[in-house]
Amino acid sequence: MKRSLSLRLVSPILYAVVLLSAGAISLSAADPEPATTPQKEDSGYSEIATLAKAVELIRQDYVDSSKVSYHDLIYAAMKGMLSSLDPHSQFMDPDDFRDMQDDTRSRFNGLGVEVALRDGLLTVVTPMEDTPAAKAGILAGDQILKINGASTEKMNLQDAVEVLRGEPGQKINLTILRPSTKEIKDYALERKEIKLASVKGGKLLDPALTGPFKVGYVRIVQFNEPTAEEFSKTLDDLQKQGMQALVLDLRNNPGGLLNSAVDVLGQFLPPNTKVVSTQGRAESQKHDYSTPVGVKERPRFPLVVLVNQGSASGAEIVAGALKDLHRAVIVGETTFGKGSVQNVMQLPDGSALRFTTAKYYTPSKTVIQGNGVAPNILVPLTPEQERAVATLRNNDKIGASEAVEMIKSKDVQLMRGIDALKGVMIYAQQTAPKINAVKK
Repeated sequence: MKRSLSLRLVSPILYAVVLLSAGAISLSAADPEPATTPQKEDSGYSEIATLAKAVELIRQDYVDSSKVSYHDLIYAAMKGMLSSLDPHSQFMDPDDFRDMQDDTRSRFNGLGVEVALRDGLLTVVTPMEDTPAAKAGILAGDQILKINGASTEKMNLQDAVEVLRGEPGQKINLTILRPSTKEIKDYALERKEIKLASVKGGKLLDPALTGPFKVGYVRIVQFNEPTAEEFSKTLDDLQKQGMQALVLDLRNNPGGLLNSAVDVLGQFLPPNTKVVSTQGRAESQKHDYSTPVGVKERPRFPLVVLVNQGSASGAEIVAGALKDLHRAVIVGETTFGKGSVQNVMQLPDGSALRFTTAKYYTPSKTVIQGNGVAPNILVPLTPEQERAVATLRNNDKIGASEAVEMIKSKDVQLMRGIDALKGVMIYAQQTAPKINAVKK
């Protein structure tokens, strides 16, 4: 059984299909009005009959007969139905559904940009590093005005994603508005096969940045199936090198699998610690999610988590839990605010419905959706600084000494995180003798 990007895949639980074929329902303008049978309020029967009649009228009289197959009309109706609910609900045809499953396995074709509708505008949530979008300089928060010259003003999210994706080697042009500077710029990109390593950059930071302390650093790019295992191995390596504190970088992490995010939290919190809950209209959507048992116990080393407006969904769950449970200091900017649960229900023909069923709540019962997670230490980046950080992540030819200087001058979020950790460790050193004296 596969899992969806946000929660899980249930296949199938419940679906409703209106059988519209010449032999099943045939309503046309020439048909007599069907006999009406009193129905309970909101039963839906009259609306289904209305839909059926609309389909038949279109099939009968629409000028282009190549566009009116039952398959095309019903798929179009389901796309419209799901997209009318909220920006995160969608109908996926079989190809789209397979693409979504590829996403959870860290491979897909496209530009490497996560998008969402924000205030009706197609907005970049995250440009994933080492992808065409990130290398071109596209930033979180950028608004896509045009795709190949066509306005995105009336484009729904699913249609936009379908246009952005494509076979490797295909060209695409984006017109981008950067709200922070009001700059409009055209980007010529080429689609590629994207293979994401979900855990990157695991290392001890240069002593020129950390002084006498051994501070580890690791980025989680996205929460996928192998993330928790890869992250655990990275922590093992850092501990062998004598790590005393850790910077966990979740900037521009668009989220992913809920179970993966919960498993990562298990590296920092005791077993059976509630880290997130969901609440929906149905009783079945009310769940508490806790850290797993049997995870290797680690020292309670000082921890800083870096976030920005490109941190979404699973990244917000991790940051929110560590903040509420006082396990980490959160540094950066308020996160994106994508805190809703989408269930994916597969239909018999290989298509699927993905729709919102609940909202995420942090351990303190704070709603993530629309609010995001506010940092303990607010440190915004200018567009110039954001570009410098993106360059550091996407250019492996930058030397160690040059990288240190770029971090010192441009990555003020990382520097503030390091300073916070150094302050905690200095305080611990100063108070340790007093505590030992009291014990004696």
